[in-house]
Amino acid sequence: MEDKKNIKEALMKKLLERQEEAKVIRKIVGLIILSLIIIIGGTAVGGYLYINSALKPVDPDDTKPVKVEIPIGSGVTSIGSILEENGIVKNGTVFKYYVKFNNESGFQAGSYDLTPSMTLSEIVNSLKTGKVMRKAEFKITIPEGLQLDKIADIIADESPYKKDEIEKKLNDTKWLEQLIKEFPNLVTDEILNKDIKRPLEGYLYPATYSFYEKKPSLEKILTKMITQTDEVLAQYQDSMAEKEYTAHELLTLSSLIEEEATEKADRGKISSVFYNRIEEGMPLQTDPTVLYALGEHKSRTVYKDLKVDSPYNTYQVKGLPPGPIANAGTSSIEAALQPEETNYYYFLASSTGSVYYSETLEEHNEKKEKYITNQSE
Repeated sequence: MEDKKNIKEALMKKLLERQEEAKVIRKIVGLIILSLIIIIGGTAVGGYLYINSALKPVDPDDTKPVKVEIPIGSGVTSIGSILEENGIVKNGTVFKYYVKFNNESGFQAGSYDLTPSMTLSEIVNSLKTGKVMRKAEFKITIPEGLQLDKIADIIADESPYKKDEIEKKLNDTKWLEQLIKEFPNLVTDEILNKDIKRPLEGYLYPATYSFYEKKPSLEKILTKMITQTDEVLAQYQDSMAEKEYTAHELLTLSSLIEEEATEKADRGKISSVFYNRIEEGMPLQTDPTVLYALGEHKSRTVYKDLKVDSPYNTYQVKGLPPGPIANAGTSSIEAALQPEETNYYYFLASSTGSVYYSETLEEHNEKKEKYITNQSE
């Protein structure tokens, strides 16, 4: 009996010891979990407070202007770094993500008067409107719907460079390969296709560009225009992915719409005609591609022109040409991504600029007789 009593007491003792150990372990685990919660929560709260603070002015009471230089070709990351170095924003990275989150673009180079009391919104607006301290040395205005040779003429007229220098740079393979690395979402190997007539056709965005050096490098001038195209297309990445378009294909289709459009033309309808033709496996048959293939500027194509042997001749080759045939503005880019829903397969423009659409070839020929043939007689 004594032995049984001793065994029972020993078991009870061990049980009590295990219960005590379990209590200690639970306390330790509880402390660890609590510590992790505090650390994670503290990090999250700290991060939130830091970002919230970085979104506010550096010093709401400091209105003393600081001269800030934004060099030509600066991206959002470098602009954020410059602003942080000059004490205009608390954190350049936070500024970068603020800009991206709000889809801001179109920042202009120059010398700015900015203060530590400015909000991020005020800083962004100032950089977009280009309110600078000093006058631009020269400006270059590139209209919509221009081909590269005409753009080169404008650059030559307004900048310190001659047209042959500009043309040489635009065809410099080494520089083109550099652009492919610098603008991976815009410039790709597609521009080096053997059928491409001019590699950067359509890549110089139509806008007014201000330059604050007497003689910036030619690369800087051209890169600024390409950067603008990159920033514009960045706004349409989702739509491009939905349509399965590369930037090159989008610029190509946009250029056809731009060249066919008149002041009265509805780009959405023109775009729908191209979409409908591609879906049916029909050639696009757009005259501007023929003129581009011929390398001529003519008011009207004639029958023999349509037989030109060129990958750009959309009367002979189905689908899009190898590349853009001109630059295109936002309205044509948006039309290329969002065509109207129509049953039109044909359109023609009269001498007055009015555009007439048709669903059948018979209807198209009737309108051609009425608005083109009769008016030209």
